[in-house]
Amino acid sequence: MEIVKPPEEMSAWSERQRAAGRSIALVPTMGCFHAGHLSLMREAARRADLVVVSLFVNPIQFGAGEDLARYPRNLERDAELAAGQGVVVLFAPEAAAMYPSGFQSKISVAGVSEGLCGRSRPGHFDGVATVVAKLFNIVRPRAALFGRKDLQQLAVIRAMVRDLNWPIEIVEHPVVRETDGLAMSSRNTYLSPEERVSARSLSVALGHVRQRVAAGELDPAVLRAEAEAILQQAGVIPEYLEFVEAATLAPAAMVGPDTVLALAAQVGKTRLIDNARLFGAEL
Repeated sequence: MEIVKPPEEMSAWSERQRAAGRSIALVPTMGCFHAGHLSLMREAARRADLVVVSLFVNPIQFGAGEDLARYPRNLERDAELAAGQGVVVLFAPEAAAMYPSGFQSKISVAGVSEGLCGRSRPGHFDGVATVVAKLFNIVRPRAALFGRKDLQQLAVIRAMVRDLNWPIEIVEHPVVRETDGLAMSSRNTYLSPEERVSARSLSVALGHVRQRVAAGELDPAVLRAEAEAILQQAGVIPEYLEFVEAATLAPAAMVGPDTVLALAAQVGKTRLIDNARLFGAEL
């Protein structure tokens, strides 16, 4: 596996592969790989000839007071894990190369970026859309894979690709969970042992709502109150619990086949997100 840092070298490599008729799948990440990332890499290998993983802690998607400085970084470990999944290139650019002096462009995706996490993280999804657009232009993949845990990010990327007519397949991958149900996240490393126990309440609340929906309760107000009570009993502070339509993230007046419960909550000093479809077998 190669580790490539300069964007121009990554572009040149990609151009050579596409000229030779090889397809590329991209897995964009910020590193600190866990089993969810590795699952994305394996799925990417099934969808293209070559897999590129980008590893870049993107400064412009972090707001004031967020965890940019302490976000976990371990290039050596991540490179070893990626190589074990058959990744051919780990693209790990420096921030100064991605955002050189004088950089002043951004991509903003209206609508889907404005609710949920967009309310409390102004500018976050502009930063996400801008860096992903740059990665797409540098790597030129045929397909790009994103985990559904970041539901709103996925919706933003899909809207951007559709609106800008990019010939890239956006592949949604299911939430990957720990054995106790907690959605895997690089930020789980911030949790103390006690907070880790409390964090399980996020998936417990989602599972409870799914059970209530299966039993016939379809009123979002009733279900939200029950989910909030589960979080609060565990000492977790809910930021939002919203019932939205999966494709558009529009609020759901009543739970239906395409409704997702999306939530964000504060566990100690750590902000975690999760979501679940409310019909079907998958949490």
